[in-house]
Amino acid sequence: MSERIFDHPVLGALKENECVKFSFNDKEHKGLKGESLAAALLANGIRTLRHHEESGTPRGIYCNIGHCFECRVTVNGRPGVRACLTPLEEGMVVESGGKLPTPIKDWRNQHE
Repeated sequence: MSERIFDHPVLGALKENECVKFSFNDKEHKGLKGESLAAALLANGIRTLRHHEESGTPRGIYCNIGHCFECRVTVNGRPGVRACLTPLEEGMVVESGGKLPTPIKDWRNQHE
């Protein structure tokens, strides 16, 4: 059984079946050109796309239609890209987000 999403509710039906290469966290993967980046990651067994900025808890695909922002990744150096709405292209460099340093949290504690 394929884990691919061939008909996305926002992006529509996948029209091509050309295989392309992309990387996620420095590891090479293959996907179908034009499928959502989220679908390509899922098909490659990747469930954790980033970690919560403060708590560090894993985050993955939640709504898969662009509403929740849980699938934010960095694509070709551009942060905050929603994987569920981004068509896969040859050579994409995708990175997950990790827990951020917490100076904001420290600042809040100092001023409460």
